[in-house]
Formats: sequence, C-alpha cells, structure tokens
Amino acid sequence: MKLALFILFALVTAFTYWLRHINLRHLRRYGSAVPEGFEGDIDGDKLRASTAYTLDSSRLGLWESLFDNGLVLLFLFGGLIVTYDRLVMGFGGGAITSAILYFLLLTWLQTLLGIPFDLFGTFRIETRYGFNTTTPRLWLMDFFKSQAIGALLLTVLVAVAFRLIQWSPHRWWIWVWAFMALFSLFMMFISPYVIEPLFNKFEPVTEEGLEAEIRAMMEKAGLRVGRVMQMDASRRSRHSNAYFTGIGKVKRIVLFDTLIKQMTHGEIVAVLAHEIGHWKKGHIWKRLVTAELLALGGAWISFRLLTWPPLPGLLGFDGDLSLPSRMVIVGFIGSLALFPVTPLSAWRSRCHEREADRFATDLTGRPQDLASALVKLSAENLSNLFPHPWYAAFYYSHPPAVERVRTLRNAIPGAGSGDRAP
Repeated sequence: MKLALFILFALVTAFTYWLRHINLRHLRRYGSAVPEGFEGDIDGDKLRASTAYTLDSSRLGLWESLFDNGLVLLFLFGGLIVTYDRLVMGFGGGAITSAILYFLLLTWLQTLLGIPFDLFGTFRIETRYGFNTTTPRLWLMDFFKSQAIGALLLTVLVAVAFRLIQWSPHRWWIWVWAFMALFSLFMMFISPYVIEPLFNKFEPVTEEGLEAEIRAMMEKAGLRVGRVMQMDASRRSRHSNAYFTGIGKVKRIVLFDTLIKQMTHGEIVAVLAHEIGHWKKGHIWKRLVTAELLALGGAWISFRLLTWPPLPGLLGFDGDLSLPSRMVIVGFIGSLALFPVTPLSAWRSRCHEREADRFATDLTGRPQDLASALVKLSAENLSNLFPHPWYAAFYYSHPPAVERVRTLRNAIPGAGSGDRAP
C-alpha cells in the first residue's frame, strides 16, 4: 500500500507540474500581442514585464513546491514522522499538551523552512517589478505578529478538539465539526475589529465624493454596510484590490489606497458592485454551506480512519503512532483523494464570478466601468493575460481577464451582439 500511495502522490505531483509547464509555454508562445480591449493600458513594454513577472513568480513557486514535496517524501515516506512522533511524545505531559506541542512545532518548522522563499519573493521578485514597498523591519513585525496570532489560534483549536475527543470518544467527529464551524463564524465576526487592525491602518475613505457614490450604489442594491474604509496597503505593496470583510451587521467595505489612486470613481463602484453581487446572489452562504457539508463528511471519514488500527501500515510503519501523527497521515491521504475536486471547485467559483459580473452590469448599467477596472487591475498587477485553457480550467477561481473584459464589452449597447454570458 505504501508503494501505491507513493505512485499516486508522484502522479498527482507530476500532473500539477505538467499543467504549470504548459501554462508557461502557452504564455511564451502567445504573450507577445496585446489582447483586444487592453490597448489603452498595456503596451509592449508592460506586456513584456507581465510575462517576465509571471515567469519569475512561477519559477520561484516551482522551487518552493519541489522543496515542500521533498519534505513530504522525507517526513511520510522516509519515516521521519516516526522519529518526530517519538521525540514530541517523549516530552511527557497529557494528551492535549502533547498534541498542542506536536502541531505547534510542526507548524513552526514548516514556517521557518519557508522563510527563504518568502524573503526572495518579497525583496527580490516583488522589488524587481516595482511592487514591494515593505521594509525588513515591517516584514519582521508582520512575521512575529502573524506567528503569535497563529500559535494562539492553533493552541485553542487543538486544545478544544482533543478535549472533545476525550469527552466523546465515539461521537467526537460531530462535536469537533460543530466547534470548527462555529469558530470560523466567530472569526469572521471579530477579524475586522481585532486581527486586521494589527497589520493595517483603516480609516474612512478620504477621496471626496467616493463614499457617497458607494453608499448610493449600496442603497440601490438593497444592501446595508457598516463602514466604507480605506487601508494603507501601499505600506507593503503596490498591488491593488478591494474586498468585503465580516458578516452580518459588522461587514464593511475595504479599499486598498493603491486602488483609489489607480481608478476612477465609476470603476471603483463597479468593482464593489461585483462584490455585492456575491452577497445578493447568495454565493457567500452557498460556499459556507458547501464547505461545512464537505467538512462534516470529512470529519466522519477521518474518525473512521483514525480509529482503524492498520492506518500506520499504509505508509509501511510497524506499530502504532500517536493520534496527531495519525491525523497527519489522514490529512495527506485526504489531499490526494480531494485532488480531482479541484477543477470542480474552480469551475463553480468561475460560474459565481460570471454571475457577479452580470449583477454589477445590471446594477450600475455601465459594463464599461467594470471592464475598464479589470483592464487596469490586470495592467497594474502584471497579471498573466494568456493562461493555458487547461491550466485555467483546473486552477482559476475567476474567468481569465481577457474573457471577462470581452464579455463585458459585448454587453455595452451597440458594442456587439449583446451576448453577455459565455
């Protein structure tokens, strides 16, 4: 069985690398011509920079992936998990303390090993293409804050989950699932006010007249929002974006200050109208429900596997392993089993994005604003405008930018056939 799992892991990994290869080959072959509708914002120099940025970022991602997969091979197939299991469990302490220590040390080790890739990406690649504005001091502050918050949250999750396992040995999968679901909702409520301000400064939008236009559009959509804020994203990067955060009465709109500088009011309103479309079309709650149903099924399957004595033998290990190590093995097997779901999830997300684009067009009556905003986002972020169709079908959560812009421009009265949805 160990050989079968190794072959399956090798096949999945090889397939992802093949998709990456054909995607970059496609970019090199077709990435020299400015797409229709992008002429005003992207010229030959910008297109060459976009291609180079995509190639450099992908190359770094490939090396990081090779490194991570090498660690997986050593840890699971090379037997290091047995050594690690005995080392951590040998420290003594109760089951909950040992579990917390097990996952904290494993997480910290993985994070430390990934630091060189993060530093190279931030201070070499992002700097080379004019995106990086963060300083080493700010990077360190963000790193330690994120690690502290992550360690606290992980400690709470592991402690409660293992306490529930002790309390209900035969039904814990239900209780752990319920706790995780409630904890996720709780984090959605408190994150805008407790966690996000630890990293960024949020203040009311200062651009004259912009908030009034946004609120007018929100009223038209019949959606209430707490606050319209701008975030000092330019302290770390020149990339631009906008998003909704929170849930219920605490949700609010957040605009990157870089986005405000790059776009007109109409374009910003169009981007937010697209995000409103996700709320009005029920995409948010549908995704939450789907995720929780899958998590519930996963919890039951995990329970069955974790209580199955031969589980360690699947990777060729004699004897038993601790529950945390069993969880790691189950997580690995689950990642292989769920790999075929990746394109289905991406396809569903792209359907939602198309619906949100149509909603924004109907709400604002100005598809050209959203099209123009997408062109600017692609140009300013040096996005890949020429993804291979198979790569996009497998991984892209949004339709490719060229496709979205073409569809929106066809929706402009007198601009085409009026066919607004591919």
